[in-house]
Amino acid sequence: MTHAPTTRNVRQTGRSFSFFWEEAAKEWLASRLSGRPAFSEYTVRTLRALRDGVGQEAGTVPAMRYAHRFALPDGADQLPPRFIAEHATLTLFGLHQHTASDAVHQPGVSLGTACRLLRQSKALSEAAVERRLISAATAQDLHELVQHLQRLIPLLRQGSIGLDYTRLMNNLTDWDGPGRDRVLRAWGLQYTDPDIPAIGKAAELSGAEPVPYWATFNPGSVEAGAALAALRSGTGRPAGTVPAMWSHYRTAMASEWRDKGALTRELTAEHTALTLFARHQQANDRPMHVKSSSLGRAAGLLARKAADGGDGKTGMAALERRFGVLLTSVDADELAMHLRSLVPLLNRAGIGLDYDLLRTALQNWDDPRRPDAVTRCRQHWDRDFHTATATS
Repeated sequence: MTHAPTTRNVRQTGRSFSFFWEEAAKEWLASRLSGRPAFSEYTVRTLRALRDGVGQEAGTVPAMRYAHRFALPDGADQLPPRFIAEHATLTLFGLHQHTASDAVHQPGVSLGTACRLLRQSKALSEAAVERRLISAATAQDLHELVQHLQRLIPLLRQGSIGLDYTRLMNNLTDWDGPGRDRVLRAWGLQYTDPDIPAIGKAAELSGAEPVPYWATFNPGSVEAGAALAALRSGTGRPAGTVPAMWSHYRTAMASEWRDKGALTRELTAEHTALTLFARHQQANDRPMHVKSSSLGRAAGLLARKAADGGDGKTGMAALERRFGVLLTSVDADELAMHLRSLVPLLNRAGIGLDYDLLRTALQNWDDPRRPDAVTRCRQHWDRDFHTATATS
């Protein structure tokens, strides 16, 4: 029989101990190997106490005391975030393990991965799964997040899908702090992972890349307006942190990097290009992604149009100055800032742009591994600009 941990073990701060859900999983595995899979009386009693803690404030459920591994400090004005997160994780684990036919703590299965598995199981429609995950991901605080998870976890149990509760506790700990962006990015990348081993390396070796969203966009589709609105909502936000954009990313990335919520140059460049494309495409009934139309050419056509429209040399000179400032951008963030003011002008003029080329420029602009890339890009854009302005 498994006995309750001693007070000394509960209060230790190192990671030499196992969390309750880890102990329960080990106990189940040991009993299954013996031919009689079952939890001990202590574990069953504790699981009941965890379910009693659902919706209760951390530290107010005496029966949960011995399930905690982080101590409740005496006389503290506020509960430590780690203790609150552990309380929430314990209650969710209690809901998940209740009546489950196997141990539900599954190391390595993050929330995004679990929802992807739920989607693939066909137990719920893809839209229903995505809606529930996005509802959780847009929670304003930990309390709201836990409420959404209390409705999501029973669906995982019904689909016989496990979850890494140690990782979930770390996610909950980070939710109300600066770590939330990485948690969001990880959930999104895990959920959209095509589950192809080493996809990033395979794409690199073959030269093949998934077709970007702007290349497949259909202005006449029913969902076009909603999709563009979702992409515009990511303007100025870190890549991967806007749940409405998750399904529109196509950046090839190895599953191990997705699992970590890695913020790569490739993902950041695609994110910026998607938000710019959405502003460019808005209200246009023909695709604004136009192959081989570099930014220099597009800006040159805009300047030419300003001159032909009555502004004369003054209008062209103003556009040339604006474009010259853009070319002096010291990094990709500054370049994106200038692009956000230029793209609406291209939108109103109906001038297209090659977003494949733009994404590459954003990716390489200040990459120390490609010191000559930005020089070549500036020269190319400058040449295309003057060629376009000289063409009637």
